[in-house]
Amino acid sequence: MHADDDDDEDEAEAGPTAAGPAGDPALQSVRLDKWLWAARCFKTRGLASEACAAGHVKVGGATAKAARSLKRGEEVTIKTGDGVRILEVLGLSERRGPAAVARTLYNDKSPPRPPPTEVPGMVVRDRGLGRPTKQERRDIRRLRGY
Repeated sequence: MHADDDDDEDEAEAGPTAAGPAGDPALQSVRLDKWLWAARCFKTRGLASEACAAGHVKVGGATAKAARSLKRGEEVTIKTGDGVRILEVLGLSERRGPAAVARTLYNDKSPPRPPPTEVPGMVVRDRGLGRPTKQERRDIRRLRGY
């Protein structure tokens, strides 16, 4: 055995690397709401529980409750105001850590977000001009698209 081989073993035991998933390797399962909070999908564990109760979180295609046990390899689908996120669980953690560590807990398989649609801006009128005339109201409606 070479001295270099001992160094490689020490590095492997040092903890999670940039290539490997983070989390506690001793954990076999974690509550869904704790994992969503630790993976920084929600700001608080309470919000994660509320999303589960409302049916916005699915595991393996089925609606999941907050207390459901989550294991590595499962697929979590989260419906939020921004769209749908599809996450594959790579690591388990009950603690919330830095965002860089949280990103190693999952593989994001979400579809790309659609480009933002242009919303017509507000029509600004100078103060003191009074109510818009009938013709000005028609122009405003035409600008806004309705």
